[in-house]
Amino acid sequence: MLFEGKKLLVTGVLMDSSIAFHVARLAQEQGAEVVLTSFGRTMKITSTIAKRLPQTPPVVELDVSNSEDLDALAERVREHVPHLDGVVHSIGFAPQGAFNFMEAGWEDVSTAVQISAFSLQALAKASLPLMGPGGSIVGLTFDARYAWPVYDWMGVAKAAFEATNRYLARDLGPQGIRCNLVSAGPIRTTAAKSIPGFERFEEEWESRAPLGWDINDPVGAAKACVALLSDWFPATSGEIVHVDGGFHAMGV
Repeated sequence: MLFEGKKLLVTGVLMDSSIAFHVARLAQEQGAEVVLTSFGRTMKITSTIAKRLPQTPPVVELDVSNSEDLDALAERVREHVPHLDGVVHSIGFAPQGAFNFMEAGWEDVSTAVQISAFSLQALAKASLPLMGPGGSIVGLTFDARYAWPVYDWMGVAKAAFEATNRYLARDLGPQGIRCNLVSAGPIRTTAAKSIPGFERFEEEWESRAPLGWDINDPVGAAKACVALLSDWFPATSGEIVHVDGGFHAMGV
């Protein structure tokens, strides 16, 4: 079993079609003990979806924009598991105003950057009391090297997110903790539904990904996350693994 005796914290489980849900499922199937996070009104949703996993995991309160929640995270998790071997960051949000690049105000932009980028550092810092050498932090991104149609300030937030991963790899590496990202192609998730014009991504991937791409299949990206969480990548950190059907390697 790839995760026998391992303890994982997984954020962002809102639907059983999400990448985070399948990370939790695959990890459990490989022997992991999983704890989920949620907050506010979504706690009920996450608790319901959690019952669809092979084993129903506990759900702890965590709003990554709330410093009190972050300060209490280690203690809340410790009520269920004694330590953490891995953490999955599957969190992203931008107000609708952030999807208009030239018209967006700082209030919308700052929210997008805090929730979708700074939260990676905040989650890592909050989890550190439970982590030791061999630990792994894995986040989900959408290739931020390009200016995508309709993605606008969320694309800028993802660029900050990817930079945050590199700095975390630098600062946590001496403690034996790896930090990596999976850059997935477009998947029909809760986050995708909030992006106006998301269907344009679907059309592009269908025509350009050499391996093809199924926007309804999150399992490929979930498997990459599980691999990076495991001991099979002991010397990899600061990396971005593309799981996009090969789209990122193709020219226009």
